[in-house]
Amino acid sequence: MTREIKIGNRLVGDGHPTYIVGEIGINHNGDVEIAKKLIEMAKWAGVDAVKFQKRTPEICVPPEQQTKMRETPWGYITYLEYRHKIEFGLEEYRQIDETCKKVGIDWFVSVWDEPSVDFMEDNFDTVAYKLPSASLTDHDLIRKARSTGRPLILSTGMSTMEEIYAAVGVAGTENLLICHSTSTYPCPEHELNLKMIQTLRNTFPDIPIGYSGHEVGLIPSVIAVAFGACFVERHITLDRAMWGSDQAASVEPGGLFRLVKNIRLTPAALGDGVKKVYESEQGAREKLRRVK
Repeated sequence: MTREIKIGNRLVGDGHPTYIVGEIGINHNGDVEIAKKLIEMAKWAGVDAVKFQKRTPEICVPPEQQTKMRETPWGYITYLEYRHKIEFGLEEYRQIDETCKKVGIDWFVSVWDEPSVDFMEDNFDTVAYKLPSASLTDHDLIRKARSTGRPLILSTGMSTMEEIYAAVGVAGTENLLICHSTSTYPCPEHELNLKMIQTLRNTFPDIPIGYSGHEVGLIPSVIAVAFGACFVERHITLDRAMWGSDQAASVEPGGLFRLVKNIRLTPAALGDGVKKVYESEQGAREKLRRVK
């Protein structure tokens, strides 16, 4: 079985160019104009798709957290109020859809609850769904997303191998992609555990494996591609100094441009593993090799 899925018009998997996703998430801080700028930035950098997060706050915020107070740009408000402030509705997503079509880039969302799947199905022809790491054990949500027939991406941060096995058992292997991830923002290097990409590839030989990174810097995401990640997702921002919990683990415009460039160069640099003498070496070989 070929280890690949189709996202939009792109085949994603072994032997195909890395599918790069700019995770806008909630880095727009509830401002659709910031979201539009991030979409345009992603397109400029050469990213394949942008991703947002869709929640129903009353469902996704645990009851004991809803009344907790938090300092925000909107004042000292409850956590539930804050979640509503940064949650886009239909009008904002229509503008996002229009902007993505205008610049020519795919978009999709991480769904955090079942009504969010209904919201997307009722209003947009999305290219895929992603389940965030926090929802990997929500088997009802997996079934709901699966019922749409669209490609599904599972993120595996904060999860055990047993929980991953269980999620895949519910989802099935067809039209599925699994992302290695560590859910720490930002993630220290010693917890990135990039070799898990190889572990997942060996454990699930029919499923494409990707990487959702939350580190500071670019190198680990490039290494992930060398380890076999066919899908790379990184949070993006206009400015890491902006307010918000995900900004510090995000990539600014210049960094995103370099990241895309380096990821695109990686497959060619890896080669095929067969030793050969290149034509470009022949001159040096004749000039410098003393004993033949």
